[in-house]
Amino acid sequence: MPGVKLRDGESFDGALKRFKRLCERAGILSEIKQHQFYEKPSEIKKRKKIEARRKSLRSSKIKD
Repeated sequence: MPGVKLRDGESFDGALKRFKRLCERAGILSEIKQHQFYEKPSEIKKRKKIEARRKSLRSSKIKD
C-alpha cells in the first residue's frame, strides 16, 4: 500500500497528487475496477488470452 509523508512546506494538495500518482503506478485503481463486477472464469481466460496476443503483437512490431 503506497504511503506519502508530508514534506516540509508542502501543501496537502501536493501530497494528495503524489499519493494519487503512486496509486496509479501501483495499479490499485485498475484492480478495483476489475473487481467491481463478477467475471466468470471463462471470461477471465478469454481476456487474458486477448491481452497476451496484443502484447506479443506489440513486441513483434518493436523488434521489426
